[in-house]
Amino acid sequence: MSSSASQQPDVVIDHTREPIVVVDGLHIIYRVFSGSGSKGTAASALLRIVKRENRPQMKEVHAVQGVSFVAYRGDAIGVIGTNGSGKSTLLKAIAGLLPPARGGVYTHGQPSLLGVNAALMRDLSGSRNIVLGCLAMGLTQAETQDRYDEIVRFADLKKGFIDYPMSTYSSGMGARLRFAIAAARTHDVMLIDEALATGDAKFRKRSKDKIDELRKDAGAVFLVAHNLDVIEDTCNRVIWLDDGRVKMDGDPQEVLRAYTESNGK
Repeated sequence: MSSSASQQPDVVIDHTREPIVVVDGLHIIYRVFSGSGSKGTAASALLRIVKRENRPQMKEVHAVQGVSFVAYRGDAIGVIGTNGSGKSTLLKAIAGLLPPARGGVYTHGQPSLLGVNAALMRDLSGSRNIVLGCLAMGLTQAETQDRYDEIVRFADLKKGFIDYPMSTYSSGMGARLRFAIAAARTHDVMLIDEALATGDAKFRKRSKDKIDELRKDAGAVFLVAHNLDVIEDTCNRVIWLDDGRVKMDGDPQEVLRAYTESNGK
């Protein structure tokens, strides 16, 4: 069901399924500097502060506006929308990285956010990053050792690159390794922000199979991707965000068709 600029779809509760994420009237507001006073170097900014001249003004950006929905155990939810619609902001809020201005987010278990800029250390080898990444996710050294070979196979790096510094990796290689590390453990709620966008068709197929596996063992998976084919192939539900509001929430084919027609694609 679509909505007007102020009205959003009603939240339909499925009492036969276990809720794992509840987003209730969520508002996220950024406060950023605006105006000419925000330009220039740090030295010039300091001079303006000292002289109290052309001081930058604060501007509020209402990135998420009253979003509500329930995600259930086993859901793989695609989040779509144009640039600036609030997709990444929503995932960060679910992960607990952004405080709500109003409303709230309630999760069963610990959410884990995986993005293309996920923190791996560029000066260390892929091998070392696997170890550190697994330990950071709470795996023991024994569990990390048990999963190491599978992570390397899943990332499908060129021969020998696992021992090279991450700084030598292409964006696609880095994305594959980040996803492979994150998928090495079961997550209560897994949030994937564009991490599959740089993968080739072969990797996307492996990623889909892995997400299907995670859905069986974990709670829920959220996926933000501009590639609508990835969303359609991977998700059982799609949420369309428009200007920080829910435009549609439902069957992937129905929502993707409406989104495509709306954007003239």
